Amino acid sequence: MIQYRIDVEDAASHLWRVTLTVPQPAAEQRLSLPVWIPGSYMVREFGRHLSGLHARQGGRDVPLQQLDKTTWVARCDAAAGNGAPLEVSCLAYAFDTSVRTAFLDADRGFFNGTSLCLRVEGREHEPHGISFGPLPEGWDVATAMSAAPGAGAHAYAAADYNELVDHPFELGRFWRGSFEAAGVPHEFIVAGAWPGFDGERLLNDARRICQAQIAFWHPQDEAAPFERYVFLLNVVEDGYGGLEHRASTALIASRRDLPRRGTPAAALTDGYVTLLGLISHEYFHSWNVKRMKPREFHALDYTQENYTQLLWFFEGFTSYYDDLLLVRAGLIDEARYLKLVAKNLNGVLATPGRFVQSVAQSSFDAWVKYYRADENTPNATVSYYAKGALVALALDLTLRGSGGGSLDEVMRTLWRDSGGGPIGEDDIALAVQQVAGRSLAEELRRWVHGTQDVDVRPLLERMGVAWKAEPQGFAAALGLRLSEGPVTGVQVRAVLRGSAAERAGVSAGDELLAVDRWRVRRLDDAQQWLTVGAPFELLLVRNQRVLTCHVAPPADHPGTVALAVDEGAAEEAKARRKAWLLG
Repeated sequence: MIQYRIDVEDAASHLWRVTLTVPQPAAEQRLSLPVWIPGSYMVREFGRHLSGLHARQGGRDVPLQQLDKTTWVARCDAAAGNGAPLEVSCLAYAFDTSVRTAFLDADRGFFNGTSLCLRVEGREHEPHGISFGPLPEGWDVATAMSAAPGAGAHAYAAADYNELVDHPFELGRFWRGSFEAAGVPHEFIVAGAWPGFDGERLLNDARRICQAQIAFWHPQDEAAPFERYVFLLNVVEDGYGGLEHRASTALIASRRDLPRRGTPAAALTDGYVTLLGLISHEYFHSWNVKRMKPREFHALDYTQENYTQLLWFFEGFTSYYDDLLLVRAGLIDEARYLKLVAKNLNGVLATPGRFVQSVAQSSFDAWVKYYRADENTPNATVSYYAKGALVALALDLTLRGSGGGSLDEVMRTLWRDSGGGPIGEDDIALAVQQVAGRSLAEELRRWVHGTQDVDVRPLLERMGVAWKAEPQGFAAALGLRLSEGPVTGVQVRAVLRGSAAERAGVSAGDELLAVDRWRVRRLDDAQQWLTVGAPFELLLVRNQRVLTCHVAPPADHPGTVALAVDEGAAEEAKARRKAWLLG
């Protein structure tokens, strides 16, 4: 078995030591580290954090030549090594608290195999093992990877390299809880929590999410596609994100968003609802992208970008279901869910890039655009998460409104017909046609490959949902995205295309000082002395120079959308809404 030993080399310097043992190496054994991690579509060059690579065989040093940014070759002379295993050791710098890479300090360790474990090229299909050297006192290890039989504590085994790097590890002193959902053992790890956090409530709510999702995918009581599942949650002062894996997920959230002991069960902060939505999102990925996946991901290439136009489906449809399944699990009510839908809808409508880029193009360009956002991002791109969720909403409500089934049935049809394996856009269209009893290819083409808005208003109203326009904030009406604070002042992060601010000559990076000679700390405060719709002077600083811009606010602007349950809707609409939200 190909083996990795992980040691804490120097926690204060954030250094892991990784020792790879390769039995019966090739005469010229190539080794490489992935440049990306599945689920996060950006080349991150993990190899830049490796140093001090050294190879030995049979007690003798072996020449180790670097071929490119992430590939090495060990020249294992068979006569010199007498067929002995090859040992390669290196240091890995780990100081990234995100879910994508690796971290180590005196309190906590975390890593994905893509950041630490060199790939033995040509032997990826063989069994791989991972173990740990002495850990700091009081530290434990958590992972969904199976324990290696008879290998002692903290030793694990994977069927191949793909499985090895699809199981993140959490190390340190953490809180651990467990529950069962549909007969499947689940474990929840929380690192960095305040002492007063309510672990039991988190477990109970996570259980309800997992039960709802297993029932969604397997209504006939089929077994879940994993024998055990582990949530690895790291809570920090301020953070949010998740990364899906085949039998686990790595999560990061703000500490203040955890539930607190003594809080009534009915009390749900927005932060805790966001955390539950994140848990739901990553768990849904266990089916939708980890198993049922784009055809292009059937055989992953760790050395370069892996392109697909289907992230609108695998991320966007997952984003649609993450909050919807909170309703079905009984964790949020209809009113709160509709507010979440409105928030997503308003986010898309406030993005001029939706007229520039389709969600299919957004999916393909994720490698260079979505994960590399800058001041022009809202003008040139659209999120395949956010607009993809609107496509899912439109498709679901179209099916339900016409009496032609539901998106639930489409998802289960795809799962069944693909065997939980690779699919393409043609498979999605076919499953929709099977459920609907007619082709919706034209609608899908327009929503997925077009750049016009997805008109969900009539679809929602048919479900007994009231649509109401509300005024925008002052900054939003001018087309500005800002960061504001008593110390930093008002900083322009982005100027939206076609906006009043753009016409006035405001640019990203400007510091806004005053409106009509009145100092501002928050731009919206200027509404207290401005005449609605009247032009005004904006004093700003750019490149150390003080400039004046003349701003003409728009005569009218679309505002934002608020959604609510329409209590006066017809009974048929109420019945459709109930079927939709409660499944």
